Amino acid sequence: MTVPARHRDTLLATCEGRVTVTRHPDGCLMLFPRPVWEQHKERIAAWPTAARAFQRIFLGSADDLEMDSAGRVLLPATLRQATGLQKELMLMGMGSHFEIWDAATLTDSEARAIASGAPGVVLDYSF
Repeated sequence: MTVPARHRDTLLATCEGRVTVTRHPDGCLMLFPRPVWEQHKERIAAWPTAARAFQRIFLGSADDLEMDSAGRVLLPATLRQATGLQKELMLMGMGSHFEIWDAATLTDSEARAIASGAPGVVLDYSF
């Protein structure tokens, strides 16, 4: 996956292109700058035993990667398969991390979310 230039420059400046990718239960991957992931990793590892299945998803799937000189990241086949990533990917900035979606899956997910109606927190938000 090629990281767009606007995000690539930030990742190079903040973490020298070192990132961690892991699964999300919604069916996407999450890409974190390594220092941000290290903070999340510690907090997730401290979760109680009742959250063990989600620890496995987040921690057990995590893979440390590095961007190459062209700003590309090679996503592991196991993670691509687990999330159904095909050829067309969407990289979405989410503040502290990015989500990586298969484009068709994201379109379907967004359509379902819109059809089900916005939760109160969204309805109460004003731009």
